[in-house]
Amino acid sequence: MSDTYKPSWVPEEENDKFACRVMYGVTGGHEGTPGVTVDKKDKVTPAIKRRKLEVDDYVEGVLKCDRAILSRAITLVESNAAAHFEMAQQVIQKLLPYTGKSTRVGITGVPGAGKSTFIEALGTNLCRGGHKVAVLAVDPSSTVTKGSILGDKTRMEQLSREPNAFIRPSPSGGTLGGLTRKSRETLLLCEAAGYDTILVETVGVGQSETTVRSMVDFFLLVVLTGAGDELQGMKKGVMELADAIVVNKADGDNKQRAMVTRAEYERILQFLRQATENWTTHAYTCSAYTGAGIMELWNDVIEAFMKHGWGNGVLVERRKQQTLSWVYTMVEEHLHNLFYRSPAIIGCKEEIEREVVGGKISATMAVQDLINRFAAAELSGVNVKDSSPFEIK
Repeated sequence: MSDTYKPSWVPEEENDKFACRVMYGVTGGHEGTPGVTVDKKDKVTPAIKRRKLEVDDYVEGVLKCDRAILSRAITLVESNAAAHFEMAQQVIQKLLPYTGKSTRVGITGVPGAGKSTFIEALGTNLCRGGHKVAVLAVDPSSTVTKGSILGDKTRMEQLSREPNAFIRPSPSGGTLGGLTRKSRETLLLCEAAGYDTILVETVGVGQSETTVRSMVDFFLLVVLTGAGDELQGMKKGVMELADAIVVNKADGDNKQRAMVTRAEYERILQFLRQATENWTTHAYTCSAYTGAGIMELWNDVIEAFMKHGWGNGVLVERRKQQTLSWVYTMVEEHLHNLFYRSPAIIGCKEEIEREVVGGKISATMAVQDLINRFAAAELSGVNVKDSSPFEIK
């Protein structure tokens, strides 16, 4: 047998307790091969294709909370293909009247703070209490392969079993803060499907993790003990956006340290501007492992915040500003894509880059030259009116 088909490690003596060989693959297709089925005569036959859905099929399926169709609708929205953009927007437009009735909670924090475990504990308790919970989990994408593990649904084993839970992992795609470009539309689809609680878990990269605030009502920062100087480690930028800070893993021998850390954050918060008008941000402790403090945080803090926010109009104004911010963010992204697809920019880009690297012109002059060429050029071959803002060159 070739060394290629040997495991990376084998015991000194082969026995039935270890797999000491790697089986050769089956050629020609088999029952487990995607897209093919094998009959008794070993003849490969094409697999049955899924039914192509129209706009009304998507809308009807989402409103009925058909999880399979909801997943396909989210895939349609997340697609970068121009052919899918128009249909996706028609689906969103028809579902808009059924959105806006959920509690939107953004959950962020440094890697290792226990965000996924916290979300599973909170989501499971909410589902068992009669809520319908949708979790939008953003996983980091590789800068090398552009791939993403998307393992949050597998990690949230208990929550995945709840019939009232829907978990959708999405790749960050390199977006600053880990908030995917289509997360807002995915949120709207989940609301239209009847999920009353939307939990948005982000990558968790510290100071740049602030974009999530632009799509949620309540912003929760999860921290842990033993991370060094908390004020320097978390940075002021993300802390002053939090509506609550929770110190996770407050159990066992770590409970006392968690209480000390909570007190430190409480002192820091006194010197920061409040994230929400007429709401004072405080620090709390919980244990996602034991469940201690999880539902108290929901009942006494998040629900109180939502009631307070809707009562004084803060949340109404926040959602209006978030929608407008969404519009102009997409405008900026659309202009970004149009710039790099412009034939005028494609034709002169390499020359200008050589001049900048060679020290013939300054970086500022290069920028001015590129902008002038883009502004003066006719985008031949690119139909600005019909092109998708999210189509990537």
